[in-house]
Amino acid sequence: MKHFITPSDVPNIQDLVEEGLAQKAAPLANKNLGKDKTLVLLFFNSSLRTRLSTQKAGMNLGMNVIVMNVGSDSWQLEFGDGVKMDGNKAEHIKEAAAVIGQYADIIGVRAFAGLTDAEEDYKELVLESFRALSGVPIVNLESATRHPCQSLADLITIEELKTKTRPKVVLTWAPHIKPLPQAVGNSFAEWLNLTDYDFVITNPEGYDLPEAYRGNATVTHNQAEAFEGADFIYAKNWSSYTDYGKVLPGNEDWIISEDKMALTDNAKFMHCLPVRRGLIVEDAVIDSDNSVVIQQAGNRVWSVQAAIKRILENI
Repeated sequence: MKHFITPSDVPNIQDLVEEGLAQKAAPLANKNLGKDKTLVLLFFNSSLRTRLSTQKAGMNLGMNVIVMNVGSDSWQLEFGDGVKMDGNKAEHIKEAAAVIGQYADIIGVRAFAGLTDAEEDYKELVLESFRALSGVPIVNLESATRHPCQSLADLITIEELKTKTRPKVVLTWAPHIKPLPQAVGNSFAEWLNLTDYDFVITNPEGYDLPEAYRGNATVTHNQAEAFEGADFIYAKNWSSYTDYGKVLPGNEDWIISEDKMALTDNAKFMHCLPVRRGLIVEDAVIDSDNSVVIQQAGNRVWSVQAAIKRILENI
């Protein structure tokens, strides 16, 4: 592996899932692999799990870890070509990425969608600029369109908990108070399509994920129908892609409730966190024995540790 940005960077998805489980079983087994190597983590947006899990993963592999909040800890960056830089952006990405590449053996980047221009967001300008200009491997810590560290952790969690060879996994849209990117939903769908699971996506009209990401999943706008017989329910909000970045009126009744979970085959409840209780999910559901959100979050360490290990082995 040279980068960990999209599933296409991964030679074998199932093999990487197994690597994640191996890292979980022996967290410090490869602590000399990253000796004298530096991992630089750049956060253009807020984080809790991604920040801490990636720092821990890097340290488990023996790496030096440097974390920077871009903008508040550094100069504001300009990404446009041919721009006269007479505004508030003091440094161009061409110099910044190249310089950071002088200090880092691997760079992790977290940069969300702006949600005003789909074409611009889906170009992944920030992430692709670092890939093109830094000269070192890049790890996607959530971008405008994807969150592979989360998706790999999700697959690791399902692999640990599944009781059937081919479980039914449902990605369900849930309500939120503000527009959120499609990144987690896109990424989960993209990765699940690379398994042989029975995969269903359910969301209200107007919230279909882009076709390139939902792939071969069964898509239904009937949430109750989707939940029937499910083994895993993965709840996540995202804003409209077709009416880009918008929150469409209504749909508050898409909250994940005990009544809806009763339609499943004793399904596990999953969410990437943070989660708004009483809006996305009822307390009774997330506090139940079938809620695996903490295990899921714990597996964030092993997913990114597996990815960084494979990159270190290729350096």
